[in-house]
Amino acid sequence: MTVDVSRGGLLVTLAIVGVIVYELRTVLDFVGIELPLIPYMAAVFVLAGLAVWFVVLKGGWRTDPEGDEPA
Repeated sequence: MTVDVSRGGLLVTLAIVGVIVYELRTVLDFVGIELPLIPYMAAVFVLAGLAVWFVVLKGGWRTDPEGDEPA
């Protein structure tokens, strides 16, 4: 199995997931379940590190734009 992603795509995906998780934390805080911020931040950095490690391990970054080959 190879992973073929761009750095920008991975960073945007991680940013979106981080915002979604943070908003879920905010909603839980609103209903009375308080979660500390530091473990959340640590989990986001661990997730980012694991994602980058997985991409590097399974195929690296896509650097060439895909296009049609000349006839």
